[in-house]
Amino acid sequence: MSLFLGLHQAPGLSPEEVAGYGPEVAKNVHATFQRLFVNTTDGFIVTLYEAADRDSVEQEFERVGFPFDSITEIDFSLDADGLTRMVDGA
Repeated sequence: MSLFLGLHQAPGLSPEEVAGYGPEVAKNVHATFQRLFVNTTDGFIVTLYEAADRDSVEQEFERVGFPFDSITEIDFSLDADGLTRMVDGA
């Protein structure tokens, strides 16, 4: 399984509207929801999903009825601890 980052634009989307998608998102039919980041003022949304491939994530967005601008596979990630270890040469 791989991680995929979805970018979405939904100006004016409220936290209540986000919650309205919750029951369908939680079903994880084609891809497994991992994380959500939202700027409700600008309508900028980032989703993180785990799936077998990009097409599975696209199918999940279509099933849930949530439009997307792009889906990108993540092949490298780094957290703060990993960055510190990298900088320290560990």
